Amino acid sequence: MSSPTSGIAAPRPRSAAVFDGPDRAAARAYMKGIGFDEEDLKRPTIGIANTWIEAMPCNFHLRGLAAHVKEGVRAAGGTPMEFNTIAISDGITMGTKGMKTSLVSREVIADSIELTARGYQFDAVIALSACDKTIPGCVMALARLDIPSLMLYGGSIAPGRFRGKDVTILDVFEGIGSLAAGTMTEEELGELEDVASPGPGACGAQFTANTMACAFEALGISPGGSAMVPAVGDEKSTVAEKVGELIMQVLADDIRPSRVITRNSLENAIAMVCASGGSTNGVLHLLAVAREAGVDLEIDDFERISRATPLLADLKPGGRFVATDLYRAGGVPLLLNRLDELGLLHRDEITVSGRTIGEEAQRAEEAPGQEVVLPAAKPLKTGGGLAILRGNLAPEGAVVKLAGTERKGHTGPARVFESEEQCFAAVKAQLIKAGDVIVIRNEGPAGGPGMREMLQVTAAIVGGGHGEDVALITDGRFSGATRGMMIGHVAPEALRGGPIAAVQEGDQITIDVDARSALLHRPALLVLDEPTSGVDPLSRARLWDTIHQQADAGVGVLVTTHYMQEAQQCHRLLLMSGGRLVAQGSEHDVIGGTTAVEISTDDWAAAFSVLERAGEAVTLDGTDVRVADGDAHRLQLVLEAAGVPARIRSVPATIEERMTVLARAERVSSTPTRS
Repeated sequence: MSSPTSGIAAPRPRSAAVFDGPDRAAARAYMKGIGFDEEDLKRPTIGIANTWIEAMPCNFHLRGLAAHVKEGVRAAGGTPMEFNTIAISDGITMGTKGMKTSLVSREVIADSIELTARGYQFDAVIALSACDKTIPGCVMALARLDIPSLMLYGGSIAPGRFRGKDVTILDVFEGIGSLAAGTMTEEELGELEDVASPGPGACGAQFTANTMACAFEALGISPGGSAMVPAVGDEKSTVAEKVGELIMQVLADDIRPSRVITRNSLENAIAMVCASGGSTNGVLHLLAVAREAGVDLEIDDFERISRATPLLADLKPGGRFVATDLYRAGGVPLLLNRLDELGLLHRDEITVSGRTIGEEAQRAEEAPGQEVVLPAAKPLKTGGGLAILRGNLAPEGAVVKLAGTERKGHTGPARVFESEEQCFAAVKAQLIKAGDVIVIRNEGPAGGPGMREMLQVTAAIVGGGHGEDVALITDGRFSGATRGMMIGHVAPEALRGGPIAAVQEGDQITIDVDARSALLHRPALLVLDEPTSGVDPLSRARLWDTIHQQADAGVGVLVTTHYMQEAQQCHRLLLMSGGRLVAQGSEHDVIGGTTAVEISTDDWAAAFSVLERAGEAVTLDGTDVRVADGDAHRLQLVLEAAGVPARIRSVPATIEERMTVLARAERVSSTPTRS
């Protein structure tokens, strides 16, 4: 990025109310006591929103970077005031309860930056970001504030070196699966662990952090050419100083996020995600930014743009190169240039540099012989790196990352897990088989809660040798490092009554990428999550009509109601229609087994395998094995005969276990008919 012009006027549209005049003597006194002088307080105050934290490498270097930003601000005639917010490492919390805090942290980051900037009435803001949620959190805050502002990305970590090849943290996650599969030793994993993360900076490939950094440069809220500059080195310090100078020009020109974040610029950002093979998290983050900016954007816009945008960047996790390679090849401007060449760039959108995004694209400098970004005429794929699926498993949509896999579909039996931990335990125990469709539910925004990323599971699957012969579908989400046939963001989520809640062990599921569908080959459940008693007659009639329609289509209905008589009425109706119903009340469990069997054992993998072969409806709850509607005495004898010591007790059945019992029973009618 180039230096801004000198001789910038210095407007103070907000800070004058804080520091000017006799009435503000107390405010000035506070600031003078900590090193600010009279001249400092007469200049525009520039908030430096930092997401520095010492608990992870991604943001570890941002305090040093902020010092260079502040030098640039002072040199251009402003007074910088640095403040901090939080940051949660996705990589460090991955696979633990701590990951539930990750997505929530995005909102806390946005809230805290907004609150601080409004409270101190800064004239402009520079937000420094690095790890995944800090990037969209910063931009969401800037959109809310709508004052002259920009975002600077802290940059990517360098790749590690392991036995002569570049590695990233993904290799460690996949190494855990390789260890479980017996294809890597503990000593080899330890050697890899020691070199995979060689310093400060965000994860090195086109995972979520680099995806969003590229997207926000394409959006125009980050200066052109800044995103892919590596985290460590003199070049980053120089960029930081220039950004500090640039903010004074942004203030003088009154370039606000509302001028930058438009429908067209958001489409540019989506095209960048698709062309770079970026993370599926780009969908939820760009939707969130659009909402904050008051711009109408829908999930179907991602599908439309992805179909039209070729995959141009050969970046890990699906490709060969990392972010520092992209920087040397020509950075984000080179990808913008390719999109412009293809006519896929809204080139007249303004950026914080004062130039249009088309002008930024024309400034690209391509390294001779680079192989990271392919020619526009010879893309890796003619379509973009993600797709939106629908179908009876995801009526409101789901997201799959297409970069890095050539598979277009998969059909297989469902392996159902009620949490990430259950699935990870099964993967480590080698209980996943080729052809399986792994279903992880109750991991959505409300069901988790927190919508955890599941890199630990997906990487273990790939590391265990099943990257190309199983599929996974979840109402949770994935790290940008995930690769393979992994479908996330399934909506509605299980807790909100999505059909994924009705999937049973062994159900056949088909994923068809070309058809953009995720289909369950048995009746799913429509969930009516409020009772009809007390509802006005017209609304009640519409509700019953919905039940009739769904039953005619062979779809069962899960009704949660406190009214015994009403539940029985629903049950009779559905049985006549060939459907089924589970109703749970505060006083009455109308139908379904009310108890399950819980088995505690040191050898839970053996217990699971023995009972599964015996045909039991077996699931995992952490390291406890549960059997829906099982006979405790009989199960004890089965395990004793197999030489598996265990402690067995009867426990209350969950709603999912009651549904399992019903699904195993014969249906009243094989063909739905209307009474």
